[in-house]
Amino acid sequence: MGRFAMLGAAIAMLTVACGGLQPSGREPSSSSSPGGEVTGASEPHDLPAEGLPTGPSALDDMNDPSFPPPLVDTADIMSGGPPPDGIPAIDEPSLTPVADAGPSLQDHDGVIALDINGDARAYPVDILIWHEIVNDTVGGVPVSITYCPLCNSAVSYERTINGVETTFGTSGRLYASALVMYDRATESLWTHYDGVAVAGLLTGTRLEPIASPLLAWGEFRQAHPDGHVLSRDTGFTRDYGRNPYLGYDSSDTSPFLFRGDVDQRAAAMQRVVGVAIDGSAAAFTLEAISSGEAHATNTEIGGNPVVILWQAGQASALEAADTSDGRDIGSVGVFQPDVDGQRLTLEAGEDGFVDTETGSTWNLTGRAYSGPLTGSQLERIPHLDTFWFAWSTYQPETELVKG
Repeated sequence: MGRFAMLGAAIAMLTVACGGLQPSGREPSSSSSPGGEVTGASEPHDLPAEGLPTGPSALDDMNDPSFPPPLVDTADIMSGGPPPDGIPAIDEPSLTPVADAGPSLQDHDGVIALDINGDARAYPVDILIWHEIVNDTVGGVPVSITYCPLCNSAVSYERTINGVETTFGTSGRLYASALVMYDRATESLWTHYDGVAVAGLLTGTRLEPIASPLLAWGEFRQAHPDGHVLSRDTGFTRDYGRNPYLGYDSSDTSPFLFRGDVDQRAAAMQRVVGVAIDGSAAAFTLEAISSGEAHATNTEIGGNPVVILWQAGQASALEAADTSDGRDIGSVGVFQPDVDGQRLTLEAGEDGFVDTETGSTWNLTGRAYSGPLTGSQLERIPHLDTFWFAWSTYQPETELVKG
C-alpha cells in the first residue's frame, strides 16, 4: 500500500475510532502569529462593534453570496476524509497534577506547553494526535490548543472573538495539508496555521496567538512541578500512545493532500523551527540549531535579537508505531535575550544554558535557576516546530538557515 493510501486509511481510522463516540453533527455554540498567513489580509469584514454576526454556515457553503469574499481559493480547501467533528475536539478536558501523572507519559514524550498567569499546563501530543483541538481555560484565559499532525504544528489561540467566548472544532477539511477548524459561534472556517478566518461570516478576523512550544515531558515536569497535564480520561476510547501516521516524519515522504509547489531550498518534510517577527521570517533546519545534548543559537531576525535554545530528549511522535519510539528531535525554546536592559549571550553548559555576561544558568523554558539572575525569565517569542513545506507556504519570503 502506498504512503497516501496508508495516510488515507489512518485518517479514516481516526474517524471510525473517535467520531462514533460523539455526535458528528454541528450544534452552534450558545456561549456568549506564529505561522504568518497566505493571503496577507487580516482586517475583519463588517464586524459589529460588539458581539458576532449571525447567518449561514461556511461548513454548508463556503461560497455563500452573503459572505465576504474568501481569502483563499475555496477549491483548495479540501476534504481530508472525516466530516465536521469526525475527529472530535476535547471540550471538557480532565487535567491531572504533574506529580500524579503516572507512567503513561515518558520523559521523552512530546507535550504542548502553556503557561498563562502562572497556570502551567501540558497537553500530550499522543492525545492531540487523535483530537487536534482542546478547548480549555488556562490562567483564566479561554484558549484553544491545536495540533496538526500533517504539518507537525502546535499553535494555541485565545478563543474569545470580539468579546464573545466560543470553542473550535475540526471541519474535516485541509488547506495546504493543514488543519482547517471552525468556530462554533458562526461556523466560519479558520486556518490553524495562522489563526485567520478564510471563509464565512468572520472572514478576515485573526485570533490572538499564545506561545505554546513543544517540549519533552521531562523538561516540562521539571520546570513546572506544580503544573497540570491533560489526562487520557478524555471521554473517548482510543489507544493513546499509538501513532496513526506511521512513517510520516520522513524526508522521503510527501505531504498529504498538498497541492502547492514546494520551495526547493529544502526537502518538503525537512523539520524546521520557524520564527516571524515584525514582518521578517526565518526558518532554521534542525541541523542548524542542534548539536550534542544542547545548543544555543544567538542570532537576529529582522534586526531583533533572538536566542534559540535546543536540547535533546524529545521523541518524534510521527515516526514509529509507538509515539514514544521515534527518533530524538529535541525540544526548542525561542527567546528575546534581554534582562533589565542587559543583552545576554547564551551557550550550552553542563546542566542547562549559561549566559557569558553573568554566568547565570538557564533552563529550556528561559528561566534562570542559578547565578546572579536566578528567578529571571526571558521573554518567549512564539515559534513553530514544523515541516518546511508548511512554513514556506505561509511564509514564502522566509530566510532559510541550514546546518
